[in-house]
Amino acid sequence: MIEQSVIVIGGGIAGLTAGALLAHEGYKVTLLESHIQPGGCAGTFTRGPYVFDVGATQVAGFEKGGIHERIFRHLKCPLPVAEILDPACIVDLRDGNEPISLWHDPYKWKEECKKHFPGSDRFWSLCRQLHRSNWAFTGAEPILPVRNLWDFKQFISASRSINVLTGLFSLSSIEDLLWVCSCNQDQRLRNFLDCQLKLYSQKPSNQTSALYGATVLQMAQAPLGLWHLQGSMQKLSDSLLACLRRDGGNVYLGHKVVGLQKDYQRNCWNIDVIKSKNVSLQFQTSDVIFTLPPQSLLTLISNWSNLPTNYRHTLETLPKPSGAIVFFGAINRSNLPDNFSGHIQLVVDQIGSLFLSVSHDGDGRAPFGQATVIASAFTDVLSWNSFNEVQYRQSKHLALKKIVETLNIEFSIDSQSWLHKELATPRSFAKWTGRPQGIVGGLGQTPTTFGPFGLSSRTPLEGLWLCGDSIYPGEGTAGVSQSAVMACRQLAFDHGRLFTLIK
Repeated sequence: MIEQSVIVIGGGIAGLTAGALLAHEGYKVTLLESHIQPGGCAGTFTRGPYVFDVGATQVAGFEKGGIHERIFRHLKCPLPVAEILDPACIVDLRDGNEPISLWHDPYKWKEECKKHFPGSDRFWSLCRQLHRSNWAFTGAEPILPVRNLWDFKQFISASRSINVLTGLFSLSSIEDLLWVCSCNQDQRLRNFLDCQLKLYSQKPSNQTSALYGATVLQMAQAPLGLWHLQGSMQKLSDSLLACLRRDGGNVYLGHKVVGLQKDYQRNCWNIDVIKSKNVSLQFQTSDVIFTLPPQSLLTLISNWSNLPTNYRHTLETLPKPSGAIVFFGAINRSNLPDNFSGHIQLVVDQIGSLFLSVSHDGDGRAPFGQATVIASAFTDVLSWNSFNEVQYRQSKHLALKKIVETLNIEFSIDSQSWLHKELATPRSFAKWTGRPQGIVGGLGQTPTTFGPFGLSSRTPLEGLWLCGDSIYPGEGTAGVSQSAVMACRQLAFDHGRLFTLIK
């Protein structure tokens, strides 16, 4: 048996952030990751000279005072090199109108909205007000949802008078904001919002929380912004991993957690692990930070561990996240249009919203003069996992063909120009990330799952903490990092210590 003080399960951005912060605070930390490399949904893989980002292709929170900037400053480690995206994305609704550019300059973005969505000023003004309020609140490191007196004190200390007013929208959706601002009849605006919000909340405007949606709709504009990492998204993981190891943390790659058992007599957790070559190990710790999808607890915690009935029911009835199909391609840059943006969102029949990310020349993802092209769309995980092998191969071939044909037609690309083509499905992501059925993202940020109404990082089982994209404040590298900070602060307080990031 191996004894440790804090064990982090999962080596994605949330787990690496939690592990690095706790190790920096002097805790004895061990991180367990089933894959042979860290990064999770923000990891990478290679095909010959090409480096592909597995999932996330943009990162937020690199600006001064942003969550990643504060974390690396706290860890006394330089931020990975990144450049601001301007525009952050071009959205082509393919409705015969000019595409919409998400400019970094707030004034340019305001003018873009006036051009494309006349009469929507009140809606965007309300979104900006909610965004400013939410961002100031989140930056003050609140604890949500509140589960005890200390959590409540942190919530109150982070709140400002303006938050009381914006809190009135806590059970509202983005569609409700459209109605309040008399913009609910603008179908093109609704189509645009549905496309954008699906990327961040997995839900359209009528189901996305107003507070969450208003925030992510403003993420591309200064003083915030979306960033493109030099090299790959793996650089963020590698930098956090280096900090974790520098401060004495242990990292075990290729170690899959297969069981969690609470030993109430010794008041500790026993963690059963399968190492490569099917070698079994057991770790013991007083605290576990769990970064996998919370649904995984249902299979990892055995019945005798007294998982409270109400909590088990909560986990069993969590909203079902989506899966994704992702095209990974490579092409000579000369075959792309001269004005080809790094990030494009297209509305495609039979697919829905298709999000493209194209590498920059010299960013380390492809040789000079060539580019990697990643195109992703949401899909239902149940159908992909119900296929037999023949059905699976046929469906995968058809999906790949549809995406390639769309790109060829949209950007006048000859079908013979592709240097590399492959498709990942929910089955691929299940194998890569270990997520149940290959789900991507969190629970979907609806009014009943966001903020005070969401799943808490503090579980009813002592010493078990959650963080990741299913925990406040939600998805993306910035969101999961914020959730990791929250879980670390709660853990530290329960150990009689205070912890907060450098402002």
